[in-house]
Amino acid sequence: MTPAASIERATVADRALTEDLGTAPGPQVPEPVVGATDRLRGTIVGAVLTLIAVATRFWDLAHPTDNGTPVFDEKHYVPQGWQVLTGDNFIEDNPAYGLVVHPPVGKWMLALSEWMFGYNPIGWRFVSAVSGVIIVLAVYLTVRRLARSTLIGAIAGVFAICEGVLFVQSRMGMLDIFQILFITLAFAALVSDRDQMRQRMHRVWEEGRIGDSPFGPRFGFRWYRFAAGLMLGLACGTKWSGAYFVVAFTLLSLGCDVATRKAYHVQRPWMGVLRRDLIPSASSLGLMPFLMYLASFAPWFASETAVYRYATGEKIGVDGTWSWLPNAVRSFWYYESGILEFHAGLTNAAGNHHPWESKPWTWPMGLRPMLYAISYGPDQCSGADCIRAQMLIGTPALWWLALPMVGWALWRIASRRDWRYVAVLVAYGAGIVPWFGDIDRQMYFFYATAMAPFLVMGLALVCGDLLRAAPRGAQSERRLLSVLAVSFYIALVIANFVWLWPVLVGAPISSVEWNQQIWLPSWS
Repeated sequence: MTPAASIERATVADRALTEDLGTAPGPQVPEPVVGATDRLRGTIVGAVLTLIAVATRFWDLAHPTDNGTPVFDEKHYVPQGWQVLTGDNFIEDNPAYGLVVHPPVGKWMLALSEWMFGYNPIGWRFVSAVSGVIIVLAVYLTVRRLARSTLIGAIAGVFAICEGVLFVQSRMGMLDIFQILFITLAFAALVSDRDQMRQRMHRVWEEGRIGDSPFGPRFGFRWYRFAAGLMLGLACGTKWSGAYFVVAFTLLSLGCDVATRKAYHVQRPWMGVLRRDLIPSASSLGLMPFLMYLASFAPWFASETAVYRYATGEKIGVDGTWSWLPNAVRSFWYYESGILEFHAGLTNAAGNHHPWESKPWTWPMGLRPMLYAISYGPDQCSGADCIRAQMLIGTPALWWLALPMVGWALWRIASRRDWRYVAVLVAYGAGIVPWFGDIDRQMYFFYATAMAPFLVMGLALVCGDLLRAAPRGAQSERRLLSVLAVSFYIALVIANFVWLWPVLVGAPISSVEWNQQIWLPSWS
């Protein structure tokens, strides 16, 4: 099937894509369109994208290193992962590490990687690379479902492969890529849950049971929402910032439920959500992640030597208002309070400064990337001096269009009630908006990793809108221009990624090439 034919086929679902969140008058209801229908082609495209992601993420994965040791923040997390693997009870318990400031799930992922391949660069990066590949596939499948088009999903997959932040983080033994994996999977599950609830509601509509209750029907057990809660729990068990997505995705899920009940003309949709959906959603997306976070510390409770395991009686007294609580719970509270105090103290006002620090208003366009590793000397450059540098750079062809993407999304929401952009912007905003709450805090561009999957999703949807907006006539000049414009943009993204390749993987380049890679003064 040609790209043009794919566009034609995708337009069948246009009504469902731009359905105005359930406010259409009269007895009309949305078409029960769920995902793209070309399953065989979709499977083949997904397999090809996955193979390309594997080739890029695993190419020369052992570099760069600091003389064979971890680079940048790998120096913190890689030894912790190894200690989890080689110590007792799968938890950090070496006092030399001091206060361990992140939950254990990400360290378990690193420990799994090191268990398979040992304490070496491949060992501490293998599972990160696997996570990066899964993210690419998840982005493709999610946008394919959002756009009801394999073509638009494929565009999103290409963007995810060529996105510099996701690429570099997939090749590092750090925690962020694991958290983004869980967040992306949670988002994919919620999109699937939305579609599944539409299908269930449509069956009720066809059976004539919508009016049985003014609040609408009960949806029943929602496995996709349950899966989203599991993923959010793992995200919080990797880094505390996963809590931002717990709040955002819970609101998103409830908003989709309101829209579904409105779309099928439930008499009291808001009250229906409050009575039918609020408690189950809060349980799956709010309570369960919290319980999973606590469960991730089960090894801590079982350990005799974990950090602050016996703080009660040593760091804090055994008497007082909370003396009725078990000592283990009080010690855990002391430990968690210390983590909060640590993060709260990482402020510029307290004298914490870093040459590669950045603030959240620079993140959408990637104005202040991060240098992860750099070394100088003769190295495969025909005897001349070389530079090996690895930088966390968001591919400019993608990141520099972030604000136009947000503007387009807001216009689509206002003019067409396009739920797809609501979902993407909620997730995108959860990755940046909360950080404005404490501007004095020390921050870095790698915090923006959470924005990257939703940036590429949004841009792919914009490309889909451009393709669909053109008239359907085979000879239409507007149609030809739309296809050419989108094709040119995809080629530009790929070319930009290829250009940045040496500084994304830390390949040896000359000083002249290094200077050519520094596009903005803020990049150096």
